[in-house]
Amino acid sequence: MSVKLKSGDVAPDFILMGDDGKEYSLKSFKKLVLYFYPKDNTPGCTKEAVGFSELIDKFSSENIAVIGISPDSIATHKKFREKHNLKIILLSDPDKKVAEAYGAYGEKTMYGKKTMGIIRSTFIIEEGVIIDAFYNVKVDGHCEMVYNRSR
Repeated sequence: MSVKLKSGDVAPDFILMGDDGKEYSLKSFKKLVLYFYPKDNTPGCTKEAVGFSELIDKFSSENIAVIGISPDSIATHKKFREKHNLKIILLSDPDKKVAEAYGAYGEKTMYGKKTMGIIRSTFIIEEGVIIDAFYNVKVDGHCEMVYNRSR
């Protein structure tokens, strides 16, 4: 069982490549919404990425960055961004180390079967501290709720 982070915990640092060719770390951001999703171009993951992209101007006006992390490659992220006109930062975590550090990788149940994989999770982080943590996220209404909680 992986550790679940909660409000007040120090957010694990990371250094990952973005689909824009830049390297990002937790220290790159004062305040951010960091979310983990299983796979580019799948229905739920697309809906979530599009949802956050649609709200990016609101997040930006509050000086909040939005970052999506999945195990997909940079090349796959680029295609995902272009296909859906995404406006958020996408980072590649191919060995799932960052997802593990955030408790966003582990055993989950899909269609009644237990598997290992990315657990859809979202974190609101300010100055390296977890403000809010959401695990086993349901996509409908999630992006708006996160925006309202992050302000």
